Amino acid sequence: METPDNAARTPDEAPAPTGTAAGSWSTASVDPQYRAAVVDLLGALAYGELAAFERLAEDAKLAPTLGDKAELAKMASAEFHHFEQLTDRLSTIGENPTGAMEPFARALDDFHRQTAPSDWLEGLVKAYVGDSIASDFYREVAIRLDADTRDLVLAVLDDTGHGNFAVEKVRAAIEADPRVGGRLALWARRLMGEALSQAQRVVADRDALSTMLVGGVADGFDLAEVGRMFSRITEAHTKRMAALGLAA
Repeated sequence: METPDNAARTPDEAPAPTGTAAGSWSTASVDPQYRAAVVDLLGALAYGELAAFERLAEDAKLAPTLGDKAELAKMASAEFHHFEQLTDRLSTIGENPTGAMEPFARALDDFHRQTAPSDWLEGLVKAYVGDSIASDFYREVAIRLDADTRDLVLAVLDDTGHGNFAVEKVRAAIEADPRVGGRLALWARRLMGEALSQAQRVVADRDALSTMLVGGVADGFDLAEVGRMFSRITEAHTKRMAALGLAA
């Protein structure tokens, strides 16, 4: 849900695929640990897309105009299509989609419960900032995936239009009442902290995913690269805050 120019690392900045990342799913999936990591990743993404669909549908109820309601409904539909793509893929590779999603449901539900927006503007900031942090994380992981899985992951992370929509609405609200900016800046900082904590908990609980991040699956991230990855995600967050007219 972010505008493409604000992604943590664009395709041009990513290293050229080597090893597993240069191959296909049929070749890479022979490794059971790699397969488990991909199933976890697709399961987490699928549940995230389902949750995004539900939240956008709920946010539409808070929309101040009929036009805004229609825009959010259209974005919710796009998120559900992404959900279907991911669950179809899980079924195609012989995995049960519900079983793949279940390990991530509680953590994501807890995050959304702890960061429930109190109004329309907080909902827009959450979708733009919170979901974009998750998207940046998945894009970083995607560069280590086999070509087939990477293409799917990047496709479902495509911007649904919510980024530009949120920027337009939030900036207009701040222009109309500058006091709104301080409240939303505090809200966005809270979202950043909660989102990073949630991502770290999810990875720590899933051995295959954590191995993919720190080495041992695909080309491997070393610990220093993990630190650089989170630095890139934080930098992208700062750019999004600026786009919204908020202080990071």
